[in-house]
Amino acid sequence: MLQNQRPKLMDKVKIRIRIHESMGKIKQVVARQSDSGEGFLTPKFKPLMKRHGWDWYEGQIVIYNPEVHYRFFIELKDHESFWLNAVGLHELDQPDRDDFKINVYNRVPKWATGSVLYQVFPDRFAKSDEADKRKLPEWAIPKEWNDKVIGKGPGTAEQLFRGDLKGIEEHLDHLKKVGATILYLTPFFPGGSNHRYDASSFEVVDPLLGGNKALSSLVDRAHSMGFKVMGDLTANHSGDKHEWFRAAYGNPRAAESEFYYFSNGNKTYDSWWGVKSLPKFNWNSKELRKRFIEGKTSVVAKWLKAPYGLDGWRIDVANMTGLIRGDDFNRDVANTIRKTMDEINPNSFLIGEFTSDAANHVEGDNYQSTMTYSNFTKPAWRWLWNPTDSREEGQVGIGRKGISAEQFVELHNRFAGIFPWHVRLHNLNALDTHDTGRFKTFTIPGSQRVAAGLQFTFPGIPMIFAGDEFGLDGLNGEYSRTPIPWNGERKSDTTMIETYSRLAQIRKKHRSLVEGSMRWLYVSKEAMAFIRESKTESVLVIASRGKDRRVEIPKDAVGGIESAENLFGNGALRVVGGKIRYDAVALDLQIWRLPSAVR
Repeated sequence: MLQNQRPKLMDKVKIRIRIHESMGKIKQVVARQSDSGEGFLTPKFKPLMKRHGWDWYEGQIVIYNPEVHYRFFIELKDHESFWLNAVGLHELDQPDRDDFKINVYNRVPKWATGSVLYQVFPDRFAKSDEADKRKLPEWAIPKEWNDKVIGKGPGTAEQLFRGDLKGIEEHLDHLKKVGATILYLTPFFPGGSNHRYDASSFEVVDPLLGGNKALSSLVDRAHSMGFKVMGDLTANHSGDKHEWFRAAYGNPRAAESEFYYFSNGNKTYDSWWGVKSLPKFNWNSKELRKRFIEGKTSVVAKWLKAPYGLDGWRIDVANMTGLIRGDDFNRDVANTIRKTMDEINPNSFLIGEFTSDAANHVEGDNYQSTMTYSNFTKPAWRWLWNPTDSREEGQVGIGRKGISAEQFVELHNRFAGIFPWHVRLHNLNALDTHDTGRFKTFTIPGSQRVAAGLQFTFPGIPMIFAGDEFGLDGLNGEYSRTPIPWNGERKSDTTMIETYSRLAQIRKKHRSLVEGSMRWLYVSKEAMAFIRESKTESVLVIASRGKDRRVEIPKDAVGGIESAENLFGNGALRVVGGKIRYDAVALDLQIWRLPSAVR
């Protein structure tokens, strides 16, 4: 474990490693770290202490460059040797890409650390009394709050339930109840659809949502209640009704012509996945940068300033932004957005959407967090997949289903372990989003409680998609955007509200679940156990799918089991023959507090 998570260039950073005596007698421990692209071995680590069967060693790495990679080499006196990197322990040398990472970019705002994010799709969350009085655009198909959502085919993007920002403001107490600290809104700009990812302007709030004053009012009220508020921005594309696009379409002389990838007299253009209503931005354009992402008069800056005061942005399809054929402005765009945000509010938070592997793209210098499905969402779905249900359209990507807990851990470690620790602590752990089916719909009945427990105890920010706490179903992303049944408009099950609330309280009270290290203690086909550790306490978590129910952990793997305090689940730990034993029940999630083992 590193003693300094916010180093500066050329700092000497102390680093500790503990090795259990069962591994054998240690000859030497060193780290292989990088310096200007070259790997070298550090001086030998010195023995620090011995505790509960563990030998602790301390050494140091030097921050020679803004980004440093390292892994451990452990040599035993019997000549065996091992490499330890971010994805596990290995007998053979490993590629640099799987190293631990540390860098000088950790500037995450304090309010983001320990947060719980709640995602709202404005059209489906709640509507105020004023909503029905507003004139609908020609594209809209009006719907009543209790109508069934069109989940496929014509009308999916045009059905409008008329949720608005005032409706969200009127239900902020509900966000408090589930333990949320960040309100994340999908786009609030006007567009030609209910999802508004096809913005027709970035200069105003959609009048259907109540306009600019409604956003200002919502943010003010949210701030007064202790929430932060984040917006959603499409830096990859606009809508084909956007004022910039309309000015340039068929008009090569327009200044905005350079904003997009036009050809054929500006009648043909590139778009997101070939969807013609979402023309792709061309970030070669200096004028586009000036208007949209660069400087104090840009779109990025405008909504962070008064009278709106957003606390950050989530950038839609960040993985695709600025990338097309030979053009690669991806990192440049992200850096520019971050620079502008720093000019307006250095305490703001920037999340990038990377739908797949993001670890080799996000270091924290621009995006401080990722919304990704590889680290947590996919492993959770696949471990808890309902084998009696053959539906697949809402699944988050192809891949083997009904995986073991061992495979869950392997997937998580491979996709999450190689992030810098400060990024990993702030990546979003989502069960589902507005782009997927509902977790509940595709998994073992009752397993959402287990998965939610992992959301709140794994490193990262728990993300709740509005409606999960009401037990709503969804076969795909469109079906999952079901209006919230505030007044019993549809079948619901609110039992998860208390679960989220309780888990949020535990996480808030026990900082080791926020910033503590993570160590795996046990894994089988059906169950897993890990511990989050800090200088003041340790928190032990056991999750079980429910068949192979006996979990046994060597007693010296953790300390202070005699004083274990159950925080969630009401289970009981026993010490039997030098092992800690827990007999799990089906779909079990248990959390205990233990004394610290790392002082």
